[in-house]
Amino acid sequence: MARLVECIPNFSISKEKNEEGFNELVAVAQSEPGVTLLDAQTDGNHNRSVFTMVGTPEGIEEVMVKLGKKAAELIDMNHHKGEHSRMGATDVVPFVPTQGVTVEDCIELSKRVAKRFWEELGIPSFLYEDSATVPERRNLATCREGQFEGMPEKLLRPEWAPDFGERKIHPTAGITAIGARPPLVAFNVNLATSDVTIAKKIAKTIRAKNGGFKCCKAMGFMLEDRGIAQVSMNLVNYEETSIYIVYETIKTLAERYGTYAVGCELVGLCPAKALLDCAEFYLKLENFDAFNQCMEYHLLAE
Repeated sequence: MARLVECIPNFSISKEKNEEGFNELVAVAQSEPGVTLLDAQTDGNHNRSVFTMVGTPEGIEEVMVKLGKKAAELIDMNHHKGEHSRMGATDVVPFVPTQGVTVEDCIELSKRVAKRFWEELGIPSFLYEDSATVPERRNLATCREGQFEGMPEKLLRPEWAPDFGERKIHPTAGITAIGARPPLVAFNVNLATSDVTIAKKIAKTIRAKNGGFKCCKAMGFMLEDRGIAQVSMNLVNYEETSIYIVYETIKTLAERYGTYAVGCELVGLCPAKALLDCAEFYLKLENFDAFNQCMEYHLLAE
């Protein structure tokens, strides 16, 4: 059985604002033997791209260092603007165990990549999620607080020395969060309003750190090109906190503020079970068994 790791790096660049640079990153992601680029999503409002790759641990390590180098060449964070929080050209690099690979394997992979980012590229990093060296660094949002602009001052605080690198950011590429984590669902809900304060209020209500859903990280953004507000989420454990639960809650809260949901979007790839859970809920399926009743699972098992 092949050993496979999923890697979902986020870059502070978008095709809408820098198509040539985006295409160069795609070319690098497609260049490494043993690695397949499954998806490359980009968003001009967030000025951000999310790649989904799967490959051998060795191939993923090599392509990630090459991507980090290319992103540093292409992106100057001193001139980067976007709705999404960010602290580096390669902003975050998660590794997810997929087949024949353990969480511990991904933790060691994250440390190797972080070490090479510093030694070969001069980019410092925090280890986050399952790779975190202290509990405070498990949460990506905590690592990213201050963003690129506030990071030089943050790194001087005793508790925020990088896990790899000196107490200073790369002058143009910033700092990167690197770590192992379980699969998550990046899920956004768009609202029929241009009032971004409504999206921010909803996000504050549903996110875990404010007493909302246990495994939900959420922020409110404005999609300038569409003139509407968005509730943007990461569901870090979709079985603990499902898509349909947060969606139904957002719909109710939106009505409370005199608006409604006009649509949703997934960022990157999503585990099939997360969507099948929605089908079971909305169709009110009785005694549903996804693995035995979905034809594709039978075909994959052949």
